Amino acid sequence: MTNDNNVKFQAGDYVVYPAHGVGQVEGVETQSISGMEVKLYTISFEKDRMRLKVPVMKAENSGLRRLCTESRLQDAMDTLKGKAKVRRAMWSRRAQEYETKINSGDPVSIAEVLRDLKRNSDEIEQSYSERQIYQSALERLAREVAAVEDISELQAAEQLETMLGKKQEATAAAA
Repeated sequence: MTNDNNVKFQAGDYVVYPAHGVGQVEGVETQSISGMEVKLYTISFEKDRMRLKVPVMKAENSGLRRLCTESRLQDAMDTLKGKAKVRRAMWSRRAQEYETKINSGDPVSIAEVLRDLKRNSDEIEQSYSERQIYQSALERLAREVAAVEDISELQAAEQLETMLGKKQEATAAAA
Protein backbone atom coordinates (compact mmCIF):
# COMPACT_ATOMS: atom_id res chain seq x y z
CA MET A 1 0.00 0.00 0.00
CA THR A 2 2.85 2.45 0.69
CA ASN A 3 4.22 4.03 -2.42
CA ASP A 4 7.65 5.67 -2.58
CA ASN A 5 6.42 7.86 -5.44
CA ASN A 6 4.34 9.83 -2.91
CA VAL A 7 7.46 11.03 -1.05
CA LYS A 8 7.91 14.67 -2.09
CA PHE A 9 10.14 15.94 0.72
CA GLN A 10 13.58 14.77 1.78
CA ALA A 11 15.54 15.16 5.00
CA GLY A 12 16.71 18.77 5.35
CA ASP A 13 13.87 20.30 3.30
CA TYR A 14 12.05 23.24 4.85
CA VAL A 15 8.29 22.87 4.70
CA VAL A 16 5.23 24.75 5.94
CA TYR A 17 2.58 22.96 7.96
CA PRO A 18 -0.44 25.31 8.09
CA ALA A 19 -1.20 25.07 11.80
CA HIS A 20 2.44 25.28 12.95
CA GLY A 21 4.40 27.24 10.34
CA VAL A 22 7.89 26.50 9.06
CA GLY A 23 9.55 23.24 10.01
CA GLN A 24 12.38 21.10 8.75
CA VAL A 25 11.94 17.54 7.52
CA GLU A 26 14.13 15.27 9.62
CA GLY A 27 13.40 12.26 7.45
CA VAL A 28 10.89 9.74 6.20
CA GLU A 29 10.31 6.69 8.34
CA THR A 30 8.07 3.67 8.22
CA GLN A 31 6.04 2.67 11.25
CA SER A 32 3.66 -0.17 11.84
CA ILE A 33 0.31 1.25 12.91
CA SER A 34 -2.55 -1.20 13.54
CA GLY A 35 -0.71 -3.82 11.52
CA MET A 36 -0.23 -1.53 8.50
CA GLU A 37 3.10 -0.16 7.35
CA VAL A 38 2.76 3.64 7.12
CA LYS A 39 5.38 6.06 5.77
CA LEU A 40 5.64 9.23 7.86
CA TYR A 41 7.43 12.55 7.45
CA THR A 42 9.11 13.56 10.68
CA ILE A 43 9.09 17.35 10.86
CA SER A 44 10.91 19.35 13.50
CA PHE A 45 9.71 22.79 14.60
CA GLU A 46 12.82 24.08 16.35
CA LYS A 47 11.30 27.27 17.77
CA ASP A 48 8.35 25.41 19.32
CA ARG A 49 10.51 22.44 20.40
CA MET A 50 8.03 20.20 18.67
CA ARG A 51 8.21 17.18 16.41
CA LEU A 52 5.33 16.26 14.13
CA LYS A 53 4.79 13.05 12.18
CA VAL A 54 2.60 13.35 9.10
CA PRO A 55 1.62 10.33 6.99
CA VAL A 56 3.13 10.73 3.51
CA MET A 57 -0.20 9.76 1.94
CA LYS A 58 -2.04 12.50 3.89
CA ALA A 59 0.60 15.22 3.54
CA GLU A 60 -1.07 17.00 0.64
CA ASN A 61 -4.53 16.91 2.25
CA SER A 62 -3.10 18.25 5.51
CA GLY A 63 -1.75 21.30 3.66
CA LEU A 64 1.94 20.42 4.03
CA ARG A 65 3.81 22.40 1.36
CA ARG A 66 7.20 23.67 0.33
CA LEU A 67 8.27 27.21 1.25
CA CYS A 68 6.54 29.83 -0.85
CA THR A 69 8.13 31.12 -4.04
CA GLU A 70 9.77 34.52 -4.33
CA SER A 71 6.76 35.80 -6.32
CA ARG A 72 4.28 34.59 -3.67
CA LEU A 73 6.42 36.23 -0.99
CA GLN A 74 6.37 39.45 -3.04
CA ASP A 75 2.57 39.23 -3.15
CA ALA A 76 2.60 39.06 0.65
CA MET A 77 4.90 42.10 0.86
CA ASP A 78 2.61 44.03 -1.50
CA THR A 79 -0.32 43.10 0.76
CA LEU A 80 1.58 44.51 3.77
CA LYS A 81 1.97 47.83 1.94
CA GLY A 82 -1.75 48.03 1.16
CA LYS A 83 -4.44 49.89 3.04
CA ALA A 84 -5.82 48.19 6.16
CA LYS A 85 -9.29 46.75 5.80
CA VAL A 86 -10.76 46.78 9.27
CA ARG A 87 -14.33 45.62 9.27
CA ARG A 88 -16.77 46.82 11.89
CA ALA A 89 -17.80 43.30 12.88
CA MET A 90 -17.61 42.18 16.49
CA TRP A 91 -14.06 41.58 17.70
CA SER A 92 -14.73 37.90 18.48
CA ARG A 93 -15.73 37.25 14.86
CA ARG A 94 -12.77 39.19 13.46
CA ALA A 95 -10.40 37.41 15.84
CA GLN A 96 -11.70 34.06 14.66
CA GLU A 97 -11.21 35.11 11.02
CA TYR A 98 -7.67 36.29 11.78
CA GLU A 99 -6.81 32.98 13.47
CA THR A 100 -8.19 31.09 10.48
CA LYS A 101 -6.03 33.14 8.12
CA ILE A 102 -2.92 32.57 10.25
CA ASN A 103 -3.57 28.83 10.46
CA SER A 104 -4.14 28.62 6.69
CA GLY A 105 -0.37 28.93 6.30
CA ASP A 106 -0.85 31.21 3.26
CA PRO A 107 1.70 34.06 3.44
CA VAL A 108 -0.67 36.54 1.75
CA SER A 109 -3.46 35.78 4.24
CA ILE A 110 -1.04 36.16 7.14
CA ALA A 111 0.16 39.47 5.67
CA GLU A 112 -3.48 40.64 5.58
CA VAL A 113 -3.76 39.98 9.32
CA LEU A 114 -0.56 41.92 10.01
CA ARG A 115 -1.66 44.82 7.83
CA ASP A 116 -5.12 44.98 9.38
CA LEU A 117 -3.89 44.79 13.00
CA LYS A 118 -0.97 47.22 12.71
CA ARG A 119 -1.81 50.47 14.49
CA ASN A 120 -0.41 53.95 14.06
CA SER A 121 1.25 55.30 17.18
CA ASP A 122 -1.42 58.02 17.48
CA GLU A 123 -4.32 55.54 17.35
CA ILE A 124 -5.85 53.85 20.34
CA GLU A 125 -3.77 51.14 21.94
CA GLN A 126 -4.36 47.55 20.91
CA SER A 127 -6.10 45.16 23.24
CA TYR A 128 -4.22 42.20 24.65
CA SER A 129 -5.88 39.76 22.23
CA GLU A 130 -5.12 42.02 19.24
CA ARG A 131 -1.45 42.14 20.25
CA GLN A 132 -1.38 38.35 20.69
CA ILE A 133 -2.86 37.71 17.24
CA TYR A 134 -0.59 40.34 15.66
CA GLN A 135 2.47 38.75 17.29
CA SER A 136 1.40 35.28 16.18
CA ALA A 137 0.99 36.46 12.57
CA LEU A 138 4.31 38.33 12.66
CA GLU A 139 6.19 35.28 13.95
CA ARG A 140 4.55 32.95 11.43
CA LEU A 141 5.31 35.18 8.43
CA ALA A 142 8.79 36.07 9.69
CA ARG A 143 9.73 32.38 9.91
CA GLU A 144 8.80 31.82 6.29
CA VAL A 145 10.51 35.02 5.10
CA ALA A 146 13.62 34.03 7.05
CA ALA A 147 13.68 30.55 5.53
CA VAL A 148 13.06 31.79 1.96
CA GLU A 149 15.58 34.65 2.14
CA ASP A 150 18.08 32.73 4.32
CA ILE A 151 18.20 35.39 7.05
CA SER A 152 17.50 35.22 10.77
CA GLU A 153 13.93 35.28 12.04
CA LEU A 154 14.69 38.51 13.91
CA GLN A 155 15.93 40.19 10.71
CA ALA A 156 12.83 39.00 8.88
CA ALA A 157 10.54 40.34 11.63
CA GLU A 158 12.33 43.72 11.57
CA GLN A 159 12.00 43.81 7.77
CA LEU A 160 8.25 43.17 8.02
CA GLU A 161 7.78 45.77 10.77
CA THR A 162 9.74 48.30 8.71
CA MET A 163 7.49 47.66 5.71
CA LEU A 164 4.42 48.17 7.89
CA GLY A 165 5.92 51.34 9.37
CA LYS A 166 6.75 52.84 5.97
CA LYS A 167 3.21 52.17 4.79
CA GLN A 168 1.88 54.10 7.76
CA GLU A 169 4.31 56.99 7.29
CA ALA A 170 3.27 57.30 3.63
CA THR A 171 -0.41 57.28 4.68
CA ALA A 172 0.23 59.96 7.33
CA ALA A 173 2.18 62.13 4.86
CA ALA A 174 -0.66 61.93 2.32
CA ALA A 175 -3.23 63.06 4.92
